[in-house]
Amino acid sequence: MKNLSARDMVLVSMFAALAAAGAIVFRWLGATLIPFSIVPFVVVLAGCILGPRLAALSMFLYMLIGLVGVPVFETAPFGTPAYVIRPTFGFIMGFIPAAYVTGRVVHGSNAPGIARYVAGTLAGTAVLYVVGLPYLYLILNFYMGQSFPVMTVLQIGFIPFVLWDIMKAVIAAGLARAVQRRLFPDSYNMQESGT
Repeated sequence: MKNLSARDMVLVSMFAALAAAGAIVFRWLGATLIPFSIVPFVVVLAGCILGPRLAALSMFLYMLIGLVGVPVFETAPFGTPAYVIRPTFGFIMGFIPAAYVTGRVVHGSNAPGIARYVAGTLAGTAVLYVVGLPYLYLILNFYMGQSFPVMTVLQIGFIPFVLWDIMKAVIAAGLARAVQRRLFPDSYNMQESGT
């Protein structure tokens, strides 16, 4: 991508690496079809800190690294082009627009308050499900040839995880705002003083 500074490339690579580390650390919890994951936390955190373009690029890089065969995904086979036929791959694809939407909402203001951070992370989490759940349904029903009605897909990929993901989104919002206040204190001082 054009117009990326050295700093941008480092940040994009860092968040791609954080996503990979988050997936690898939680592999031991991967006994379910859709395992508990810390990666959605990293996705919305990237959106908050990097902004829409760089956050989406970092998640695209993470996905690309896994698809070329590096074992950075959470469930077996952990990394291969064949991962696209895994039911969970839709959530990995969803990381890209989720990071973008989070960044777009949060960075729609020069000095966003905590409400905007929370709105951004919740919007990103919603996008993740909007992409991941239909993909899960399609792979289970049309590629794997099984019969999973919509309600069953929701019971597999949504209901057990949505409250955890909302909690992760809120925590990511608070952490991201604290980081941004540390990195850019002048903009927050101006906002709080009303200037």
